[in-house]
Amino acid sequence: MSMDGGYQTYAGEDVVTGEGVSVEVPVASVPSRVAARLIDLLITFVLALFGFFVLGMLVGFASDAVAMAFSILTLVTLTVILPVVFETVTRGRSPGKYALGLTTVRDDGGPITVRHSVIRQLVGFVEFYLLQGAPAIVAAMIHPRAKRLGDMAAGTYVMSLRHKLQLTSPPEAPPALEHWVRSADIGAMPASLTVGIRQFLTRTVDLTPQSRHQLGQQLGAQALQHVSPPPPPGVHPEWVLRAVLAERRRRDLDRMHAEGARSARLLPPDPLEPPRWG
Repeated sequence: MSMDGGYQTYAGEDVVTGEGVSVEVPVASVPSRVAARLIDLLITFVLALFGFFVLGMLVGFASDAVAMAFSILTLVTLTVILPVVFETVTRGRSPGKYALGLTTVRDDGGPITVRHSVIRQLVGFVEFYLLQGAPAIVAAMIHPRAKRLGDMAAGTYVMSLRHKLQLTSPPEAPPALEHWVRSADIGAMPASLTVGIRQFLTRTVDLTPQSRHQLGQQLGAQALQHVSPPPPPGVHPEWVLRAVLAERRRRDLDRMHAEGARSARLLPPDPLEPPRWG
């Protein structure tokens, strides 16, 4: 892990919550993706046999042009249209992904849309049907999130639903700085800075003393650009970083609780919510 590039070196492939907590995303492995794709291809092959059998019965006496047009339409339906519809309705899953507990999501972790699915399937047609899947396997083996070319073009990746998200514990504010940080004005920080601080604080034991000192000073100076007033003089930068992240998390939780209480007080009860028994 290089320490020369500042806090950006810690961004990695993790997802970051609002209070700077890093979540390790369970990315699907290449073998599981290959197995899921083989299941999908087998289903497509069976449907193609049935479809062309029915097509031959329907257009057996038609002209060659009509037969060719229906053949192309059947091929496009089985390899692009049907997978797009299925993946969109199931919010990122195909029969193979269902079998292996996988799902396709956006880079930010949200569900995919029709646009994402169309791009994935169009590029996938070239990857799997024209080039026998070689580009997809090579790209997935190289990419840190096991992305194939279709995922790179669509801004998606495949994650495993059979592995729990690993959520690291948030930092705690040093008692000596609680009074200062509780009264401080903490502005919005860039996501890259937040995750950089978070990763730095969780990996300080892996750093050399020189790298730890330099990164602590750098991240502390950047974080204090969003905090007013500054901390008491002579405080160690790591204490400041821990206090700021802990206070941000506390304020986020307080705001969420306040919004939930206000909604419960102002909005009528949800008629679909099951009754609570005492």
